[in-house]
Amino acid sequence: MVAEVICVGTELLLGQIVNTNAQYISQKLAQYGIDLYYQTVVGDNYDRLKKAIQIAYSRSDMIIFTGGLGPTSDDITKEVVSDFFNIELVEDKDTLKHIQSFFEMRKREMPEINKKQALVPLGSIILKNDFGTAPGVIIEKDEKVAILLPGPPYELKPMFENYVENYLKKFSNKRIFSKIIRFTGIGESSIEEQLKDIILNQTDPTIALYAKPYEVTMRISTKKDNQEIAYKMLDQIVTKVKERLEKFIYSYDDLTIEQLIVEQLRRKGLILSVAESCTGGLIANKITDVPGASAVFDRGFIVYSNQAKIDELGVPEELIKEYGAVSSFVAEKMAEGAIKNSNANISISTTGIAGPTGATDKKPIGLVYVGICYDGKTESFEYRFVGDRKTIKENATFAALEVLRKKIF
Repeated sequence: MVAEVICVGTELLLGQIVNTNAQYISQKLAQYGIDLYYQTVVGDNYDRLKKAIQIAYSRSDMIIFTGGLGPTSDDITKEVVSDFFNIELVEDKDTLKHIQSFFEMRKREMPEINKKQALVPLGSIILKNDFGTAPGVIIEKDEKVAILLPGPPYELKPMFENYVENYLKKFSNKRIFSKIIRFTGIGESSIEEQLKDIILNQTDPTIALYAKPYEVTMRISTKKDNQEIAYKMLDQIVTKVKERLEKFIYSYDDLTIEQLIVEQLRRKGLILSVAESCTGGLIANKITDVPGASAVFDRGFIVYSNQAKIDELGVPEELIKEYGAVSSFVAEKMAEGAIKNSNANISISTTGIAGPTGATDKKPIGLVYVGICYDGKTESFEYRFVGDRKTIKENATFAALEVLRKKIF
C-alpha cells in the first residue's frame, strides 16, 4: 500500500501557518508500515487541486487529504474529490444533527452555510468529528482510497487516532518499530564517525540521525510483523551504540529532558524553583508542560530587570554594579534567592545576552550563565551560544535543564 498526503490551504503556501499535519500523518503511516512517497501542498483552487489528485492517483493507492472541509466557499476539498470520483454529495442527517448540537451547546445560532458540512459523498464512510463540525470521510472506489480529514490539528489528531487508525490496520501486516536515543554534548558528525561501521553496513534495522542545535536524536527502525523479534533486533543495535557513546546519551526511550527531570525530582523527593532572566520563563514552561510537574515544581521567578533581581531574589545591588547582571556571581545569587524565597530545595537560574543588542567588548551576544543551588552548594556555568535571539534563548533553556539533569541523576 502506497499512500500520499495532500494538504489543502492557501495559508500553507503563504507560510501563514506551519504544516504540522503532514508530519503527524507521516509518523502515523510509518507506524502501520504504509509507505509514503509523496506529500503535496495545494491552495484553495478547484483546478489545481483536481490536477494534484490526478497526479497522486497515478502513483499512489491511498490519498489522505487535510483541510478544505469547512463551511465557506473556499473550502472545496470534498467537492473536488467527489467530482474526481464522480460521486454525488448527499446530506447526512446524523452529521447535520451533530453540527446543530455543536452550536446549541455553545448557545450560538448555527449559520446557514454550516449545513454544507453535512453533505457527504454517497456511500462513503463518515468519521465523527468530536471537536468540531466538519466530519471526516473515507471513500473506497476503483481499488483506491481517499481519506478526508479536517485541517485544524486539534480536530484532525483525535479523529485519526479514534477512527482512522483502526481502518488502516487492514492494509498492512507489518509495522515499523523504532527505538529513539537522544544525545547531548556531541554533534551529529561525531556520532556518525563513532558509529561509521554500523551505519555503513546497516540493512535492517536502519539508523537515522536528526540534529538540533542542542541535541541529536537517533531513530533505529525495523519493519516487522512480530513485535518480539523487532525489539530484539533493535535492542542489539542500542547495545552497540551504548558501548561507544553512553556518556553522551541522556534518553533511551524518546523521553525529553524535561520529562526525565520531572520523574527524577519525584523519585528523589525534590522541589524545584527557577529564576530566569534571559530565558524569560521558557524553563518553567518546559517543566510545567510535563504532566505531574505540580508535585515537584514550586514557582518560577522571571526577573528580567536588574531591579527585579534585587527585589524578588535579593541579589545585592553592588554585585550587579561591579560584575554586571550577566555574570557568574549574579547567576549564583539568583539561584540562591530562588531557594530562599520559595519552598524549593533545588533551583536553577539563567542570565545572559540574547541579542541582537546589549553586547559589549567583553560580553558578546550569546553569553549565558546558568546557576544551580542544591544541597547547600551553589555553582555556575558559562556558555557561549550563536544564533538569533530565539535560538539563544532555546539553547540557554536546554543548557540549564542539562545542568539540572546532571546534578540530580
